[in-house]
Amino acid sequence: MRTPPAPALLIQNGTLILPDRLVARGAVLCEGGKLKAVGARVAAPKNAVVVDAKGGYISPGFIDIHVHGGAGADFMDGTVGAVRTALKVHARHGTTTIFPTTTTGAPVQIMAMLMACREARRSWVPVHGSRIGGVHLYGPYFAPDKVGCHSREGRRAPDAEEYARWFSDDLVRIATCAAELPGAEGFYRMARKQRCLITCGHSNANWAEMERAFKAGMRHVDHFWCAMSSVASLRTRFGTPMQASMEQYVLANAEMSTEVIADGLHLAPELLDFAFRMKGAQRLCLVTDCNRAMGMPPGRYRFGPDDDGAFFESDGRVGFVPGQGLASSVMGLDHMVRHMKKSTSATLPDTVRMASLTPAERTGMAKKCGSLEKGKQADVLVLNRRLEVQRTFIAGVEVPHE
Repeated sequence: MRTPPAPALLIQNGTLILPDRLVARGAVLCEGGKLKAVGARVAAPKNAVVVDAKGGYISPGFIDIHVHGGAGADFMDGTVGAVRTALKVHARHGTTTIFPTTTTGAPVQIMAMLMACREARRSWVPVHGSRIGGVHLYGPYFAPDKVGCHSREGRRAPDAEEYARWFSDDLVRIATCAAELPGAEGFYRMARKQRCLITCGHSNANWAEMERAFKAGMRHVDHFWCAMSSVASLRTRFGTPMQASMEQYVLANAEMSTEVIADGLHLAPELLDFAFRMKGAQRLCLVTDCNRAMGMPPGRYRFGPDDDGAFFESDGRVGFVPGQGLASSVMGLDHMVRHMKKSTSATLPDTVRMASLTPAERTGMAKKCGSLEKGKQADVLVLNRRLEVQRTFIAGVEVPHE
């Protein structure tokens, strides 16, 4: 017996957040999992379910391209249950499309993570939470002096036989490698054949190494100013004359994009605003880089696999390793949007774009999601005037916020 189609859904009485403007007293009509109409005058078909935005905002769902877990689960735990736990908590914070992100780890741990995400994507329904857009293959190919809070034992240089297995299908859509590592260009070239967004992260690369990476297909740098080279770090590596770093390369190259963790604790407001003013909303993404401590009480947790990931602590505001530094975020993408809007010169359309359409464009998904446009997936948020998520709809289906 066929399941009858879900009734049409009309979300009305809210300000539409479009990529370039706000539309007061707007509405969106969702049918068959797609956006059927968007605008100031949208008629409700007979028997449509009507949702009142109560004068708040109607926003596209957020897209997180760099995220490790939440609600006590890390994607590297390598189970479908852990994946679904993280998907559900991030949907409550407005993320409708997510890219589960690897850490450093043994080959068997990374393969388990990929298999769990593959199965979770295959069996996904909207009530599970955020839709998996693909995996971000982030660890293990980090520079030895830029490992950060990740386990050092799981760090290594690229191995062609190893990563060929990870690129065996279309699951990996974002691929990171430190540009200075031996074998990095081969990794980038294979990722380019897979049509991935290719990134450089946890790297102490200089300008020349970044230029070689760019020629091999690299177009993005992970979490700007975090675990990346600087003029000072390159002076330590190479001596004088001082050399240009990843920062200068990203800011000088219009084709390069980057991302910021706008939780208020990783970067000061002037750095967030500087990144926005230099790169613009079309080349700057908001990410959470969120770990398993999101939505959990303060305490001690593992970053990466639950069996042997590196320990860090959370105070409920941010992750950190005592005496060493920060250890990623514990906040959702809704928090990043609110803080970016409050702390920078970005307009609300620009701020939401950095959390939706820009990551969709950089990952090649903009024809399907990232903005409120007719024909795209009906991934819609109802926000109040304080930009807090009130309701989350994925493919036109409401995700419970319990």
